[in-house]
Amino acid sequence: MGKMLKCRDVGVDCDFEMHGKSEEEILQKAAEHAKGCHQGVQITPELIAKIKGAIKSEGSSCCGGDPTCSK
Repeated sequence: MGKMLKCRDVGVDCDFEMHGKSEEEILQKAAEHAKGCHQGVQITPELIAKIKGAIKSEGSSCCGGDPTCSK
């Protein structure tokens, strides 16, 4: 299963979504995106931790894949 990250999930007013096969690929794509679209953003250890916490497995939901969830 792949991974995904939405800028909004990290607290940025941006609709960009990135998809990749691993957390490392997502982190690389996030850094590239930030350089191009969010100039001035410093990639700090705290930001990396926030990004890692916001990465989700594709196909996951707020209910952890519970098919009975109505959200």
